[in-house]
Order: sequence, then structure tokens, then C-alpha cells
Amino acid sequence: MEPQSQNLKTIPLLSLGRFHISEEYGFLLPNPLKELPDHYRPWMEIANKLPHLIESHQLQAQVDKMPLLTCQFLQSYREQRLAHLVLSFITMGYVWQKGETQPKEVLPRNLALPFVEVSRNLGIPPILVHADLVLTNWTTRDPERPLEIRNLDVIFSFPGEESLRGFILVTVLVEKAAVPGIKALVQAVNAILQPSQNSLLQALQRLRLCIQDITRTLGQMHDYVDPDIFYAVIRIFLSGWKDNPAMPVGLIYEGVSPEPLKYSGGSAAQSTVLHAFDEFLGICHSKESADFLHRMREYMPPSHKAFIEEIHSTPSLRDHILSSGNGQLLTAYNQCVEALAELRSYHITVVTKYLITAATKAKGRRLNYVPGPPLALEERGTGGTVVLSFLKSVRDKTLEAILHQSD
Repeated sequence: MEPQSQNLKTIPLLSLGRFHISEEYGFLLPNPLKELPDHYRPWMEIANKLPHLIESHQLQAQVDKMPLLTCQFLQSYREQRLAHLVLSFITMGYVWQKGETQPKEVLPRNLALPFVEVSRNLGIPPILVHADLVLTNWTTRDPERPLEIRNLDVIFSFPGEESLRGFILVTVLVEKAAVPGIKALVQAVNAILQPSQNSLLQALQRLRLCIQDITRTLGQMHDYVDPDIFYAVIRIFLSGWKDNPAMPVGLIYEGVSPEPLKYSGGSAAQSTVLHAFDEFLGICHSKESADFLHRMREYMPPSHKAFIEEIHSTPSLRDHILSSGNGQLLTAYNQCVEALAELRSYHITVVTKYLITAATKAKGRRLNYVPGPPLALEERGTGGTVVLSFLKSVRDKTLEAILHQSD
């Protein structure tokens, strides 16, 4: 064993700072900006009134009158993230203002050009992604008080009022709940690189507790998000133009490409958290699920994607545990896998309530919502997957990772 440990020590230790991941906030952008430089006031004036402009069917006309602005006055990374958030919200509202039956098929040059420019600078696609909707779209009411839903607010919104606010902010809290697990993962990887069975065992126990806390936090959806509002009002604005029957050819970004471009809508699969846990625990998904999950990594900030790839390149946790012959490590590993499978089972129950059951109810009565429940994506997630079969496959493959001493 000694030569192997010598080799391991030549691999640099894992740290969050190298990947722009916050020790306090994880993948959330710490204290996101709420204001852009004055040059961008035309964008901000529209973004701040977005729910009203969509509901009154005035947004498209307002955007068409918007001046074409350059991104050269965005000085910092944080300003670029806010600009992407602003332009992604305006874009989703513009495309879906009249619902899925009359989506806009061309994004005008004055919106498309700066959106694509800031997207290229950030290395993420020109569409609303999880890094916009959640990671950059939160603020505290009182910075001195803890991060809990009563002390949080969103920066920008769509129609859907309190349910949209609840959906975004509960997801913010899920990301925050993941922070101890991300730290535990780093501790565990380093405990393999500089072998320490005690440190590894402690890290696995912390990871299990964190995953269980994520599951509890996700349960707050039921308190703050109305399933009918989520399905009939909110969901359309999270939908993209790839694998969406309502926009089969994609969206033309005027002045960018003569051909339509296809991008997936916002999806929980764009959160880096579970990708990191999967890579660390060595969970292998079916080809179809794995292909989708890998594609979703292109929707993450590049540094977060690089973190997942770094974990993938570290020595195998599973091999380390099996070769160690340490029964405590094996038990702690299996408890992490079981907790992750339970989280995924719980996610299935949440999706069933907010998507499948809500779709059935919406069919039974046409609610007078703007723009009305989306029928094209009835059994699909906003990312475009056939959602229940995907989630069940991912959960089942997680359970298959359970280790037996004879492995």
C-alpha cells in the first residue's frame, strides 16, 4: 500500500476556492448584486416590471423599443452574472408572453446580441439557467439574520407571485443546505489523497447528515408553492426550446445566427450539487440519463463544471473502501448512498404532485391564467426529459451502488 500512498500525495489536494465555490454559500453567488451600471437602466426598468408587463401583454412591445446596448460597461464577474440574470428573465418573458400556443420564434437583435455576448463571457448558454434563476436571484432582507425563507427575497420575478417566490427561495435554501456536504466531500477526497481513515469516516457521516437535511429542506416546497400555480403559470417561463414540442425548431437569435438555436429550459439537473455527490460516490447512471446529465453540465458556470470533473479524476472512493477492508467505512458509504436514494425518491413525490397530478387537474378545468397551462410539456420536465422515468432511473441506479463486503 505504501507506494500507492506516495503516488496519491503528488495529486494536489482539493479545495473549494480553486473553483470559485463559497465556504459559506456553496454554489450560490454570495450576496448577488441588484443593480447594474446606469448605462443598463433600459434593461433594469423592464426586468423590474416583468410580471406586470407579461400579464398585461406589454412586454414584447417594450422590448422591441429597447436600445441595443453593449456589454463593455459590465466591469466585474458579478455584474456579468446580474446582466445574464436580467437578460434571461426578459428573454423568457418575451418568448412565452402569449403562452405555448403563440411563442415568439425570433429574439430581436437588441436582446439577442447582448445576451449572447454576456453568455459567451460567462461560458453559459443564452437562456435562463439554474445559475440565474436560483444562484444569482436571491437577497437577504436583513443581512444580520440567518438564511431562512422569511429573511429572503428574489431579485426578479415572473407571474406566479408568492408561489414563484417560494419555488426559487426553497431551492436557494436547498443549495445552502448542501454546503456542509460539499465541504465533507472535499474533506473525504483529501482523506483518500493523504490517507486518513478517521477523517474519511467523519466526512462520510457528515455527508449523510447533509443529504438528509437537503431532503427536509426540499419539503418546504409544500408550504410555499401552490401546485396549480406552479403548473399553470410558472412552468412555461422555465421552459426552453430544445426537446419542446411547442418550439420544435428552436429560437432564432437575430444578428447571431440565421439558423434557430436550441437550448434546454431550466432544470434541477443543472444544479452542481447532486452531480458532485454522484461523481464522489461513484454512481453510474443509464446511458440515456447520463447523456442528459452530462449535457446539463454545459448549463453550469464553467468553474462549477470543472469541480465535478476534478472529483471524477480523483481516486475512486469505492475502490478505496473495498481495499481498506474497513467495515465502518463501508457502512458509512452505504448510508450516504441510501440517503441519496431517499432524496431522489422524495424528489419523485414532489414532481408527481407539482407536475403529473397538477397536469391532470389542469386538463379538467381551464383556469383563467396567463398564459395558461402548457400542454406540450405535460409529462416532461422544463429541461425536456420525460421526467418520471428519468427520475426513477436515476434513483434506481443510485441504489445499485450499495457495496457488499464481497465486492
